[in-house]
Amino acid sequence: MELLANTLRPTKLKDIIGQDALAGKDGIFTNLVKNKKIFSMILWGKPGTGKTSIAVSLVNELSLPYRMLNATINNKSDFDIVIEEAKMNGEMILIMDEIHRLNKDKQDLLLPYVESGLIILIGLTTANPYYSINPAIRSRVQIFELEDLDDEAIIKGLKKASKSLENVSIKSDALAYIANVSNGDFRSALNTLEMAYYVSKDKKITLDVLKSINDKPILYTDKNGNGHYELLSAFQKSIRGSDVNASIYYLGLLLEIGDLDSLFRRMTVIAYEDIGLANPGMGPKVHAAVEAVKMLGIDEGRIPLAVVVSELALSPKSNSAYMAINTCLSDIRKGSIGDIPEVIKGHSLNYKYPHDYPPNYWVEQSYLPENLKSRVYYTPKNNAYEKNLYKIDRERRNKR
Repeated sequence: MELLANTLRPTKLKDIIGQDALAGKDGIFTNLVKNKKIFSMILWGKPGTGKTSIAVSLVNELSLPYRMLNATINNKSDFDIVIEEAKMNGEMILIMDEIHRLNKDKQDLLLPYVESGLIILIGLTTANPYYSINPAIRSRVQIFELEDLDDEAIIKGLKKASKSLENVSIKSDALAYIANVSNGDFRSALNTLEMAYYVSKDKKITLDVLKSINDKPILYTDKNGNGHYELLSAFQKSIRGSDVNASIYYLGLLLEIGDLDSLFRRMTVIAYEDIGLANPGMGPKVHAAVEAVKMLGIDEGRIPLAVVVSELALSPKSNSAYMAINTCLSDIRKGSIGDIPEVIKGHSLNYKYPHDYPPNYWVEQSYLPENLKSRVYYTPKNNAYEKNLYKIDRERRNKR
């Protein structure tokens, strides 16, 4: 018997949940369909956010021939068959799951056909394509990141799905529970709904039935259905506010939920956004703790996580680098851009190599464009590490 998640897979963009920017009324892909056009692309997002559904809906609505392959499962001969079909048809859409695992042989085989347009590639991945996808592939595709699904979107999808289950009875608290334990994975939510339907008495899906299947507690909810995101926000703000007890508490909740990817990403952001140059060793320490969890597993991995979260909370704080790049990007987006000074261009014969100027290895010359030469982006915060860096910089310049 086919799973509910498969039988209810959308075939039209309007049935995709939680991805309005891409599949909504005025979404990017909706407009592509209106204009009867498609390009090679990569869809990047967490499991159960709708990557495959969007890909299939796109080709269905455009009535285009397509094949689906998996970068790890399908062998080179499978790719050869798709290419031959493309040559016969004049064009072929190739939907490729786990594209981040595409090996070099398969890449070399596909690249010329993707570049010529004979193969239109739609890659699907849960891994960040800017790190995991070969640059040769990246340069030939558009990359679209799918939004994380919030509880409201999942509940909306579950209500629609429940109509396909005969004589089902499910209340709002049960729907909220399924959404909460699914961690933004709609496929997981549908699987939980379907199992609960078949193990329940008289097709009544209650909290007791759901907890017999998945007893993970509802740790945090709010009226807007954004509890998980509020929890991540509380975690970061507790660390930023140097409250180590609250930081450990929210870490514990996040560990119980089990969404380690979100936790790891947020810890990395905190290390560079909130701690920054006040304690620059925290970035590598967070990375080391994440790797330790991958080696130890979540049970023992809680220990290095607790250590590094405690240090994040207790560390001095600085957002100077964060503010510097934000101010810089704001200038650039407003058009405050100038010509690179001649002295530091690649062909310049007048460039002065700072390493040739002991004892401070600094020489005065122009680096910023002329119209921005007085612009200050970085302002040090009052912590020992930055004060020392700033002192060294001032001494370097004053002793030229």
